[in-house]
Amino acid sequence: MKEKVAQIEQEAISKIENSKNLNEVNQIRTEYLGKKGPISELSSTLKELNPDEKKEFGMLLNGLKNSIQTCIDNKIKYYEQEELNKKLASEEVDITLPSTKIPTGAPSIVEKTVEELEEIFMSMGYDVVEGSEIELDKYNFELLNLPKGHPARDAQDTFYLEGEEVLLRSQTSPVQVRVMEEKDGKEPVRIICPGKTYRRDNDDATHSHQFIQMEGLLVDEHVSLSDLKGTFDVMAKKLFGNDVISRFRPSYYPFTEPSVEMDISCFSCKGKGCPLCKNTGWLTIGGGGIVHPQVLRNGHYDPKKWSGFAFGFGVERVAMLKYNINDLRTIYTTDLRETQVFDRREM
Repeated sequence: MKEKVAQIEQEAISKIENSKNLNEVNQIRTEYLGKKGPISELSSTLKELNPDEKKEFGMLLNGLKNSIQTCIDNKIKYYEQEELNKKLASEEVDITLPSTKIPTGAPSIVEKTVEELEEIFMSMGYDVVEGSEIELDKYNFELLNLPKGHPARDAQDTFYLEGEEVLLRSQTSPVQVRVMEEKDGKEPVRIICPGKTYRRDNDDATHSHQFIQMEGLLVDEHVSLSDLKGTFDVMAKKLFGNDVISRFRPSYYPFTEPSVEMDISCFSCKGKGCPLCKNTGWLTIGGGGIVHPQVLRNGHYDPKKWSGFAFGFGVERVAMLKYNINDLRTIYTTDLRETQVFDRREM
């Protein structure tokens, strides 16, 4: 019996090793482990043996089954892995080939400009503060030295929501007043206030009823106009290049005294005169000045001890100058042919 078992095991393993595919392996499984196979026939003879012989022969048969089954399982794994390798090879993707280009948009040019300005001012120690777009007349006008009936109010063309007390802010200056109130005249202030502002204006190539404004406020002891000039000069050079020259021109704002217009030399023509600067050699960026004493008092600051400067400008105006955009509406377009140009330009 032992010789018979050894012969069957040798034949089965030889056939399995020489098989050429999974079908042949499965046929060998049926041939040797099926109900009509040699192992099954040998099992039927167990009843003719005495108990000791039956135990010994049973162990031989179990070992035979396990040996053949293990060999079959290993061969199946081999063929399955071989099949998988063939499939992977046939479906291989050459990643060195150029991919299909999918058109995408670009981040908002206004958002990019706001972030760049914030980084510039934060590097100089300013905090970024935001406020509500719905404001009280008190903070939007009165505490900024613009009492009711003041002629400068007419230039604001304000959107009023409830009578003449609640409105959509026409500037981000209310944030500055609220911050001064919070500090209650006890510590210095150094903030910038970016955000949406609203004025009654027609949508055309250069104006919109809603625009992004960025204002700044610094209140401390012994602050002068030269401090504002130095701050503006740093901003201009970081934004438009180190060769840009800045200058101030006298102006008027109710909340600053003295007040100035803030210009930079035209970075396109280097001051020689071109269509961008309208042949003046200069570009106006925004306005500013020394905070009016009454505005300091309204913010709980004693003008005998404290002084400060404030400035402001439209972010769209800065973006249009920096990226040579002639039509304001281009900034808000969703046409990918337009926005992709912004994405390629160096920030």
